[in-house]
Amino acid sequence: MLGFVSMFMDISSELIHSLLPVFMVSSLGASALAVGVVEGVAEATSLITKVFSGTLSDHFGRRKGLAVFGYGLGAISKPLFALAGTVNAVLAARFLDRIGKGMRGAPRDALVADLTPEPIRGAAYGLRQSLDTVGAFTGPLLAMMLMLVWSGNFRKVFWFAVIPGVFAVLLLEFGVREPKASMTRGQARAPIQWGILKELSTAYWWVVMVGAIFTLGRFSEAFLILRARQTGLSDALTPGVLVLMNIVYALTAYPAGHMADRMDRRFLLAGGLIVLIASDLAFAHAGGLVLSALGIALWGLHMGLTQGLFATMVVAAAPASLRGTALGFFNLAGGVAMLAASGLAGLLWDKVGASMTFFSGAIFSAAALALLWMSPKVENGY
Repeated sequence: MLGFVSMFMDISSELIHSLLPVFMVSSLGASALAVGVVEGVAEATSLITKVFSGTLSDHFGRRKGLAVFGYGLGAISKPLFALAGTVNAVLAARFLDRIGKGMRGAPRDALVADLTPEPIRGAAYGLRQSLDTVGAFTGPLLAMMLMLVWSGNFRKVFWFAVIPGVFAVLLLEFGVREPKASMTRGQARAPIQWGILKELSTAYWWVVMVGAIFTLGRFSEAFLILRARQTGLSDALTPGVLVLMNIVYALTAYPAGHMADRMDRRFLLAGGLIVLIASDLAFAHAGGLVLSALGIALWGLHMGLTQGLFATMVVAAAPASLRGTALGFFNLAGGVAMLAASGLAGLLWDKVGASMTFFSGAIFSAAALALLWMSPKVENGY
């Protein structure tokens, strides 16, 4: 059910996000740097907010209420995109939308752990991620269809996105029951003490470091859309970038989750980093749509191999009572890195060229791969 909630919200979000970079560039006159700043601030806001929502969910022993609030903010933000007349207005809408995502992400992921036994937890995260990603390619498909039906009217498509967003909130409120384990866990906890971070293991902090460097190498997907447009894709068909990426992502996330339960997770993550490097190199050398399509598919494959895996690794390296906090601080580090990555990507695009943006991504990914090989393997499966 949590997977279906994620699916409908992703349909709503990707209806907008698959068109937003082109909308900003073609309708609002934004530069690549402005796109990078908007996307970097938005995604960093989402990731950083998770540290507070995760800790609060541990403190109160309540996951669902915070998740409903976060999904509600996401739904409320959708009309603001349709009304936006400036880049700053888009930034404000993205900021509110991503606060909502940050508020729901860590409690929802901790709730998945509360609902599933450890031997199948990787598969559980993979399943939720797969359903989430079904929404992530259904949204852009609808965006392309509606752009053709409404003759390229971005704002009408943005208004349509309100419908699945509201449905996601209703589905969570009435379709998900929080388990008693998570509802009682935080009742005896004293006021929040950040000193509890000392209870997190060395293995956990290695995951955080690898994740942060990894994030520097995987800037916003907005740059994939701009690169495909640069190599010949029309504005109306640019949502197809996220369609292809997320089809590959959806097909691989659940099998990757199963693999994470059965093998050394460092090898699986290393495979994802190698695929990301290959994707960056394909985009860097792309002179037409063929190499761009290859880069998009490889980007989706690396997402399938790594995104659910990181949540599994964080949960494996943290005590059960600190799952929300651990996920939150992992995402705090990722948020800072995402802000830097997208800003740098936009700056390189404007000052040096699109190819250098992707070469820089390959370099950071290689650095994360090197750091991964130095990290420890612990008994709980990381």
